[in-house]
Amino acid sequence: MSYLMVADKADVLMLDDQPENLHLLTNLLINDFRCRPFSDSAKFMAYIEQGKPVDLILLDVVMPGRDGYEICAWLRSRRALEHVPIIFLTSLTSAEDERKGLALGANDYIGKPFSPPIVLTRVKHHVDLGRTLRIVADQNDNLDTKVRERTAELEKANAALTLQAEEIQKAQDATIIAFTSLAETRDNETGMHIRRTQNYVRELATALQGHARFAAQLGQAAIQLLYKSAPLHDIGKVAIPDHILLKPGKLTAEEFELMKTHTTRGRDAIVAAESGLGESNSFLSAAREVAYGHHEKWDGSGYPLGLSGEAIPLFARIMAVADVYDALISTRVYKAGMPHAKALGIIAEGRGSHFDPDICDKFVLIHEQFARIAMQYQDESPPT
Repeated sequence: MSYLMVADKADVLMLDDQPENLHLLTNLLINDFRCRPFSDSAKFMAYIEQGKPVDLILLDVVMPGRDGYEICAWLRSRRALEHVPIIFLTSLTSAEDERKGLALGANDYIGKPFSPPIVLTRVKHHVDLGRTLRIVADQNDNLDTKVRERTAELEKANAALTLQAEEIQKAQDATIIAFTSLAETRDNETGMHIRRTQNYVRELATALQGHARFAAQLGQAAIQLLYKSAPLHDIGKVAIPDHILLKPGKLTAEEFELMKTHTTRGRDAIVAAESGLGESNSFLSAAREVAYGHHEKWDGSGYPLGLSGEAIPLFARIMAVADVYDALISTRVYKAGMPHAKALGIIAEGRGSHFDPDICDKFVLIHEQFARIAMQYQDESPPT
Protein backbone atom coordinates (compact mmCIF):
# COMPACT_ATOMS: atom_id res chain seq x y z
CA MET A 1 0.00 0.00 0.00
CA SER A 2 1.45 3.40 -0.97
CA TYR A 3 0.67 6.66 0.80
CA LEU A 4 2.30 8.73 -1.98
CA MET A 5 -0.08 11.33 -3.41
CA VAL A 6 0.30 13.36 -6.59
CA ALA A 7 -2.47 15.89 -5.92
CA ASP A 8 -1.46 19.52 -5.64
CA LYS A 9 -2.65 19.84 -2.04
CA ALA A 10 -0.95 17.65 0.53
CA ASP A 11 -2.88 15.87 3.29
CA VAL A 12 -1.81 16.98 6.77
CA LEU A 13 -3.09 14.94 9.73
CA MET A 14 -3.24 16.61 13.15
CA LEU A 15 -3.70 14.85 16.50
CA ASP A 16 -4.15 17.05 19.58
CA ASP A 17 -6.57 16.59 22.48
CA GLN A 18 -7.06 20.39 22.70
CA PRO A 19 -9.71 21.52 20.16
CA GLU A 20 -8.45 25.10 20.25
CA ASN A 21 -5.02 23.97 18.99
CA LEU A 22 -6.61 22.01 16.15
CA HIS A 23 -8.72 25.05 15.24
CA LEU A 24 -5.63 27.29 15.21
CA LEU A 25 -3.61 24.87 13.07
CA THR A 26 -6.47 24.28 10.63
CA ASN A 27 -7.00 28.02 10.09
CA LEU A 28 -3.27 28.44 9.52
CA LEU A 29 -2.83 25.58 7.02
CA ILE A 30 -6.19 25.26 5.27
CA ASN A 31 -5.28 27.51 2.31
CA ASP A 32 -2.30 25.35 1.33
CA PHE A 33 -3.15 21.87 2.62
CA ARG A 34 -6.02 19.45 3.16
CA CYS A 35 -6.28 19.39 6.95
CA ARG A 36 -7.46 16.27 8.83
CA PRO A 37 -7.81 17.23 12.54
CA PHE A 38 -8.30 14.60 15.24
CA SER A 39 -8.75 15.06 18.99
CA ASP A 40 -9.20 11.34 19.66
CA SER A 41 -6.23 9.01 19.17
CA ALA A 42 -8.45 5.96 18.48
CA LYS A 43 -10.19 7.72 15.58
CA PHE A 44 -6.83 8.97 14.33
CA MET A 45 -5.40 5.43 14.32
CA ALA A 46 -8.53 4.07 12.64
CA TYR A 47 -8.10 6.64 9.85
CA ILE A 48 -4.49 5.53 9.39
CA GLU A 49 -5.54 1.87 9.31
CA GLN A 50 -7.77 2.62 6.32
CA GLY A 51 -4.73 3.58 4.23
CA LYS A 52 -6.05 7.07 3.54
CA PRO A 53 -3.64 9.59 1.96
CA VAL A 54 -1.21 11.35 4.30
CA ASP A 55 1.78 13.59 3.52
CA LEU A 56 2.63 14.85 7.02
CA ILE A 57 1.55 14.24 10.63
CA LEU A 58 1.43 16.90 13.37
CA LEU A 59 1.41 15.08 16.69
CA ASP A 60 0.82 16.36 20.23
CA VAL A 61 2.97 14.71 22.93
CA VAL A 62 0.97 15.06 26.15
CA MET A 63 -2.44 13.43 25.66
CA PRO A 64 -4.75 11.21 27.73
CA GLY A 65 -4.43 7.50 27.06
CA ARG A 66 -1.74 6.91 24.46
CA ASP A 67 0.71 9.79 24.44
CA GLY A 68 2.46 11.19 21.39
CA TYR A 69 5.56 9.04 21.88
CA GLU A 70 3.51 5.83 21.81
CA ILE A 71 1.57 7.00 18.75
CA CYS A 72 4.83 7.94 17.00
CA ALA A 73 6.31 4.49 17.65
CA TRP A 74 3.13 2.89 16.28
CA LEU A 75 3.27 5.05 13.13
CA ARG A 76 6.91 4.22 12.52
CA SER A 77 6.11 0.50 12.77
CA ARG A 78 4.05 0.83 9.59
CA ARG A 79 6.24 0.42 6.51
CA ALA A 80 3.92 2.47 4.29
CA LEU A 81 4.54 5.50 6.56
CA GLU A 82 8.33 5.10 6.56
CA HIS A 83 8.94 8.36 4.69
CA VAL A 84 5.95 10.37 5.97
CA PRO A 85 7.33 13.17 8.20
CA ILE A 86 6.17 13.44 11.81
CA ILE A 87 6.44 16.77 13.67
CA PHE A 88 5.85 16.88 17.42
CA LEU A 89 3.82 19.78 18.78
CA THR A 90 4.68 20.16 22.44
CA SER A 91 5.46 22.40 25.36
CA LEU A 92 8.10 19.86 26.45
CA THR A 93 11.35 21.43 25.25
CA SER A 94 14.10 19.70 27.24
CA ALA A 95 16.97 18.03 25.42
CA GLU A 96 15.89 14.66 26.83
CA ASP A 97 12.36 15.09 25.43
CA GLU A 98 13.75 15.96 21.99
CA ARG A 99 16.20 13.07 22.07
CA LYS A 100 13.41 10.64 22.98
CA GLY A 101 11.15 11.89 20.19
CA LEU A 102 13.89 11.82 17.54
CA ALA A 103 14.90 8.31 18.62
CA LEU A 104 11.32 7.15 18.03
CA GLY A 105 11.39 8.52 14.48
CA ALA A 106 10.06 12.08 14.71
CA ASN A 107 11.53 14.49 12.16
CA ASP A 108 11.16 17.80 14.00
CA TYR A 109 9.82 19.62 17.05
CA ILE A 110 7.63 22.74 17.19
CA GLY A 111 7.13 24.27 20.62
CA LYS A 112 3.91 25.57 22.07
CA PRO A 113 2.63 28.25 21.98
CA PHE A 114 2.87 28.13 18.17
CA SER A 115 4.54 30.73 16.01
CA PRO A 116 2.39 30.72 12.81
CA PRO A 117 5.25 31.59 10.40
CA ILE A 118 7.44 28.84 11.87
CA VAL A 119 4.65 26.25 11.73
CA LEU A 120 3.81 27.10 8.11
CA THR A 121 7.45 27.09 6.99
CA ARG A 122 8.28 23.82 8.74
CA VAL A 123 5.16 22.09 7.43
CA LYS A 124 5.86 23.18 3.83
CA HIS A 125 9.48 22.07 4.05
CA HIS A 126 8.74 18.65 5.52
CA VAL A 127 5.89 18.01 3.10
CA ASP A 128 8.25 18.69 0.17
CA LEU A 129 11.04 16.60 1.70
CA GLY A 130 8.72 13.71 2.51
CA ARG A 131 7.31 13.64 -1.01
CA THR A 132 10.85 13.66 -2.44
CA LEU A 133 11.89 10.75 -0.23
CA ARG A 134 8.84 8.74 -1.23
CA ILE A 135 9.39 9.44 -4.92
CA VAL A 136 13.01 8.26 -4.62
CA ALA A 137 11.89 5.16 -2.67
CA ASP A 138 9.25 4.32 -5.30
CA GLN A 139 11.79 4.81 -8.08
CA ASN A 140 14.27 2.57 -6.27
CA ASP A 141 11.59 -0.14 -5.88
CA ASN A 142 10.84 0.11 -9.58
CA LEU A 143 14.53 0.04 -10.36
CA ASP A 144 15.04 -3.09 -8.23
CA THR A 145 12.23 -4.82 -10.09
CA LYS A 146 13.65 -3.88 -13.47
CA VAL A 147 17.16 -5.00 -12.48
CA ARG A 148 15.86 -8.39 -11.34
CA GLU A 149 13.91 -8.84 -14.56
CA ARG A 150 16.90 -7.83 -16.65
CA THR A 151 19.21 -10.15 -14.76
CA ALA A 152 16.91 -13.11 -15.44
CA GLU A 153 16.97 -12.28 -19.13
CA LEU A 154 20.75 -11.97 -19.14
CA GLU A 155 21.10 -15.46 -17.66
CA LYS A 156 19.42 -16.74 -20.82
CA ALA A 157 21.25 -14.51 -23.27
CA ASN A 158 24.91 -13.67 -22.66
CA ALA A 159 24.81 -11.45 -25.71
CA ALA A 160 22.85 -8.89 -23.62
CA LEU A 161 25.70 -8.36 -21.10
CA THR A 162 26.75 -5.11 -22.74
CA LEU A 163 23.23 -3.75 -22.49
CA GLN A 164 23.08 -4.72 -18.83
CA ALA A 165 26.27 -2.80 -18.08
CA GLU A 166 24.93 0.28 -19.81
CA GLU A 167 21.62 0.16 -17.96
CA ILE A 168 23.28 -0.35 -14.57
CA GLN A 169 25.53 2.62 -15.29
CA LYS A 170 22.54 4.80 -16.19
CA ALA A 171 20.69 3.67 -13.07
CA GLN A 172 23.72 4.45 -10.93
CA ASP A 173 24.08 7.92 -12.41
CA ALA A 174 20.36 8.59 -11.96
CA THR A 175 20.58 7.51 -8.31
CA ILE A 176 23.46 9.91 -7.70
CA ILE A 177 21.46 12.75 -9.24
CA ALA A 178 18.42 11.90 -7.09
CA PHE A 179 20.40 11.83 -3.87
CA THR A 180 22.30 14.97 -4.84
CA SER A 181 19.04 16.84 -5.41
CA LEU A 182 17.76 15.61 -2.06
CA ALA A 183 20.86 16.90 -0.27
CA GLU A 184 20.44 20.29 -1.93
CA THR A 185 16.80 20.40 -0.85
CA ARG A 186 17.78 20.00 2.80
CA ASP A 187 20.44 22.73 2.81
CA ASN A 188 19.95 25.28 0.05
CA GLU A 189 22.86 27.42 1.23
CA THR A 190 25.31 24.77 0.08
CA GLY A 191 23.71 23.96 -3.24
CA MET A 192 27.05 23.90 -5.06
CA HIS A 193 29.02 22.34 -2.19
CA ILE A 194 28.66 18.84 -3.56
CA ARG A 195 29.79 19.91 -7.03
CA ARG A 196 32.83 21.70 -5.66
CA THR A 197 33.88 18.82 -3.42
CA GLN A 198 33.33 16.35 -6.25
CA ASN A 199 35.80 18.26 -8.43
CA TYR A 200 38.23 18.90 -5.55
CA VAL A 201 38.62 15.19 -4.83
CA ARG A 202 39.19 14.37 -8.49
CA GLU A 203 41.94 17.01 -8.78
CA LEU A 204 43.57 15.90 -5.53
CA ALA A 205 43.39 12.17 -6.31
CA THR A 206 44.81 12.77 -9.80
CA ALA A 207 47.72 14.72 -8.29
CA LEU A 208 48.38 11.87 -5.82
CA GLN A 209 48.72 9.28 -8.61
CA GLY A 210 52.42 9.98 -8.88
CA HIS A 211 53.05 9.43 -5.15
CA ALA A 212 54.50 6.03 -4.18
CA ARG A 213 52.06 5.61 -1.26
CA PHE A 214 48.98 6.03 -3.41
CA ALA A 215 49.81 5.02 -6.98
CA ALA A 216 48.54 1.44 -6.60
CA GLN A 217 45.18 2.57 -5.17
CA LEU A 218 44.48 5.55 -7.44
CA GLY A 219 44.15 4.28 -10.96
CA GLN A 220 41.77 6.05 -13.33
CA ALA A 221 38.89 3.71 -12.44
CA ALA A 222 39.36 4.38 -8.71
CA ILE A 223 39.46 8.15 -9.26
CA GLN A 224 36.27 8.00 -11.31
CA LEU A 225 34.66 5.92 -8.55
CA LEU A 226 35.65 8.52 -5.94
CA TYR A 227 34.36 11.33 -8.15
CA LYS A 228 30.96 9.66 -8.57
CA SER A 229 30.54 8.63 -4.92
CA ALA A 230 31.72 11.95 -3.41
CA PRO A 231 28.28 13.67 -3.66
CA LEU A 232 26.92 11.20 -1.10
CA HIS A 233 29.39 12.14 1.63
CA ASP A 234 26.80 14.19 3.56
CA ILE A 235 23.67 12.25 2.60
CA GLY A 236 23.12 11.43 6.28
CA LYS A 237 22.26 15.08 6.92
CA VAL A 238 18.77 14.44 5.56
CA ALA A 239 18.11 12.82 8.94
CA ILE A 240 19.27 15.85 10.97
CA PRO A 241 16.41 18.14 12.17
CA ASP A 242 16.22 21.64 10.66
CA HIS A 243 16.70 23.42 13.98
CA ILE A 244 20.15 21.81 14.24
CA LEU A 245 21.22 21.63 10.58
CA LEU A 246 20.24 25.26 9.88
CA LYS A 247 20.96 26.77 13.30
CA PRO A 248 22.45 30.27 12.86
CA GLY A 249 24.58 30.03 16.00
CA LYS A 250 27.00 27.61 17.63
CA LEU A 251 25.63 24.15 18.37
CA THR A 252 25.33 22.99 21.95
CA ALA A 253 27.21 19.86 23.00
CA GLU A 254 24.02 17.81 22.70
CA GLU A 255 23.16 19.30 19.31
CA PHE A 256 26.67 18.59 18.04
CA GLU A 257 26.35 14.96 19.13
CA LEU A 258 23.18 14.72 17.03
CA MET A 259 24.91 16.48 14.11
CA LYS A 260 27.74 13.94 14.26
CA THR A 261 25.27 11.13 13.65
CA HIS A 262 25.01 12.19 10.00
CA THR A 263 28.09 10.02 9.37
CA THR A 264 26.51 6.88 10.82
CA ARG A 265 23.08 7.61 9.33
CA GLY A 266 24.65 8.07 5.90
CA ARG A 267 26.60 4.84 6.35
CA ASP A 268 23.47 2.96 7.47
CA ALA A 269 21.46 4.15 4.47
CA ILE A 270 24.17 2.99 2.06
CA VAL A 271 24.57 -0.33 3.90
CA ALA A 272 20.81 -0.86 3.50
CA ALA A 273 21.18 -0.22 -0.23
CA GLU A 274 24.06 -2.71 -0.41
CA SER A 275 21.98 -5.29 1.45
CA GLY A 276 19.14 -4.79 -1.00
CA LEU A 277 21.45 -5.59 -3.89
CA GLY A 278 22.61 -8.76 -2.17
CA GLU A 279 26.09 -8.50 -3.63
CA SER A 280 29.25 -6.41 -3.50
CA ASN A 281 29.03 -3.06 -5.26
CA SER A 282 32.17 -0.94 -5.63
CA PHE A 283 30.24 2.32 -6.02
CA LEU A 284 28.25 1.81 -2.81
CA SER A 285 31.35 0.61 -0.96
CA ALA A 286 33.20 3.79 -1.92
CA ALA A 287 30.22 5.95 -0.97
CA ARG A 288 30.00 4.20 2.41
CA GLU A 289 33.70 4.81 3.15
CA VAL A 290 33.39 8.50 2.27
CA ALA A 291 30.13 9.08 4.18
CA TYR A 292 31.31 7.26 7.30
CA GLY A 293 34.96 8.35 7.44
CA HIS A 294 35.31 11.90 6.14
CA HIS A 295 35.27 13.37 9.67
CA GLU A 296 37.99 11.06 11.00
CA LYS A 297 41.35 12.72 11.71
CA TRP A 298 44.89 11.51 11.12
CA ASP A 299 45.75 11.77 14.85
CA GLY A 300 42.65 9.83 15.94
CA SER A 301 40.68 12.76 17.36
CA GLY A 302 37.86 12.64 14.77
CA TYR A 303 34.54 10.81 14.67
CA PRO A 304 32.59 8.55 14.59
CA LEU A 305 35.19 5.81 15.34
CA GLY A 306 38.28 7.82 16.27
CA LEU A 307 40.36 6.06 13.60
CA SER A 308 43.92 7.24 13.01
CA GLY A 309 46.54 7.10 10.28
CA GLU A 310 46.05 4.64 7.46
CA ALA A 311 43.23 2.92 9.33
CA ILE A 312 41.12 5.70 7.82
CA PRO A 313 40.11 4.69 4.26
CA LEU A 314 42.03 6.59 1.58
CA PHE A 315 38.90 7.98 -0.09
CA ALA A 316 37.77 9.39 3.28
CA ARG A 317 41.19 11.01 3.86
CA ILE A 318 41.01 12.72 0.48
CA MET A 319 37.42 13.86 1.09
CA ALA A 320 38.40 15.28 4.50
CA VAL A 321 40.70 17.85 2.85
CA ALA A 322 38.12 18.78 0.21
CA ASP A 323 35.26 19.05 2.72
CA VAL A 324 37.16 21.17 5.24
CA TYR A 325 38.49 23.51 2.55
CA ASP A 326 35.01 24.12 1.17
CA ALA A 327 33.56 24.60 4.65
CA LEU A 328 36.20 27.25 5.38
CA ILE A 329 35.65 29.31 2.23
CA SER A 330 31.84 29.01 2.17
CA THR A 331 29.33 31.35 3.77
CA ARG A 332 26.92 29.68 6.17
CA VAL A 333 24.04 30.91 8.33
CA TYR A 334 26.44 30.96 11.28
CA LYS A 335 29.60 32.41 9.64
CA ALA A 336 31.10 34.25 6.69
CA GLY A 337 33.35 32.50 4.21
CA MET A 338 37.09 33.16 4.54
CA PRO A 339 39.60 34.00 1.78
CA HIS A 340 41.34 31.18 -0.03
CA ALA A 341 44.75 32.13 1.41
CA LYS A 342 43.52 31.87 4.99
CA ALA A 343 41.86 28.51 4.33
CA LEU A 344 45.10 27.29 2.74
CA GLY A 345 47.00 28.25 5.89
CA ILE A 346 44.55 26.50 8.21
CA ILE A 347 44.69 23.26 6.25
CA ALA A 348 48.47 23.41 6.11
CA GLU A 349 48.47 23.75 9.93
CA GLY A 350 46.42 20.56 10.13
CA ARG A 351 49.17 18.51 8.49
CA GLY A 352 49.81 15.39 10.54
CA SER A 353 47.03 16.14 13.03
CA HIS A 354 43.80 16.52 11.05
CA PHE A 355 45.07 15.44 7.63
CA ASP A 356 47.28 12.75 6.10
CA PRO A 357 50.64 14.59 5.75
CA ASP A 358 51.27 13.53 2.15
CA ILE A 359 47.73 14.39 1.04
CA CYS A 360 47.99 17.75 2.80
CA ASP A 361 51.31 18.47 1.07
CA LYS A 362 49.80 17.69 -2.32
CA PHE A 363 46.85 19.99 -1.59
CA VAL A 364 49.24 22.84 -0.80
CA LEU A 365 51.05 22.14 -4.07
CA ILE A 366 47.86 22.34 -6.19
CA HIS A 367 45.88 24.83 -4.07
CA GLU A 368 45.36 27.15 -7.04
CA GLN A 369 43.30 24.45 -8.75
CA PHE A 370 41.03 24.35 -5.70
CA ALA A 371 40.59 28.12 -5.92
CA ARG A 372 39.70 27.82 -9.61
CA ILE A 373 37.05 25.17 -8.89
CA ALA A 374 35.60 27.28 -6.06
CA MET A 375 35.31 30.22 -8.45
CA GLN A 376 33.73 28.13 -11.20
CA TYR A 377 31.05 26.63 -8.92
CA GLN A 378 30.11 29.58 -6.73
CA ASP A 379 26.83 29.36 -4.80
CA GLU A 380 25.70 32.73 -6.20
CA SER A 381 25.89 31.69 -9.84
CA PRO A 382 25.72 27.90 -10.34
CA PRO A 383 26.58 26.75 -13.87
CA THR A 384 23.85 25.68 -16.25
